Amino acid sequence: MPHDDFAVEPIRGLPAHLPEGEEILWQGAPDWWALAREGLSVYWVMGYFVILFLWRAIVAGETMPAAAAIVSGSPFLVLGAIVCALLMAVAYVQARATVYTVTNRRVALRIGAALTMTLNLPYTWIGNANLELRKSGVGTIAFELMGTTRFSYLMCWPHVRPWRIARTEPAFRCIPEAAKVAKLIADAAETRVSEPRITHVPDDALVAE
Repeated sequence: MPHDDFAVEPIRGLPAHLPEGEEILWQGAPDWWALAREGLSVYWVMGYFVILFLWRAIVAGETMPAAAAIVSGSPFLVLGAIVCALLMAVAYVQARATVYTVTNRRVALRIGAALTMTLNLPYTWIGNANLELRKSGVGTIAFELMGTTRFSYLMCWPHVRPWRIARTEPAFRCIPEAAKVAKLIADAAETRVSEPRITHVPDDALVAE
């Protein structure tokens, strides 16, 4: 029988039911091809193997005919195609396994294909959200955390802002309509942070004047 690894989730992308008063505003996932390009650098890898092929063909061309020189360099193209195919497969699997969630109280990231985990980031933890937007509308929203909250860069990769290792910034990577999602997060965070906090005061602490 087929097995759904996320069947234990009471709500898709979240490890538990929503508390009273919390509601989901948006859910989404990375665009797998954009994730392959930007998160896994598939174009750079492709270019690297093309350079190796050209280098081999040029060097071999000094001692053999052009056709033979091209053939001698062709294994680099084959190897590059295999590596790029693997990277694209990883991006596809990662995108399928990922669920980004925005609620009126937090953002959450269910990430990981082999080892799944969920990051819950209340708006009170987030000092800043940085949007990197492409012309296509696909973009990345990275969350700069306040205080002593830390996450492992390796455990969160590729759902992080690149090269922010000392202070890892979890991110919604390569999502469509990123500007709209960023605006939704900004509005929800502003509302949440500006809400008054009500604390219970014991009766015996009240002093009549």
